[in-house]
Amino acid sequence: MNWLYLASYFFGGMFLANAVPHLVSGIMGRPFQSPFAKPPGQGLSSSTVNVVWSFFNTVAAYLLVVRVGNFDIRSTRDVLALAAGVLLISLFSARHFGQFHGGNAPERS
Repeated sequence: MNWLYLASYFFGGMFLANAVPHLVSGIMGRPFQSPFAKPPGQGLSSSTVNVVWSFFNTVAAYLLVVRVGNFDIRSTRDVLALAAGVLLISLFSARHFGQFHGGNAPERS
């Protein structure tokens, strides 16, 4: 297998996971951070902008996962590459957006 296919699936996973919070916030009518806000990634964008950004991320994920190579859901290598992208961007997002929404508060015992 070409390693570029695995890199494509990895980045496809990142785009796929990034689509989720933007779509959910947009559908709920809530503003959320996006690259188009001021300052980028910190300010809030409208729910409409978030739905459009989610759509863009979904299209990018489709192109990277479905249209590059021959992604096989039964191939451990293909799925691990996709899952690694999902996990990496999800952990980054949890840390980054947690500082704005209280997700990084220390646990109390």
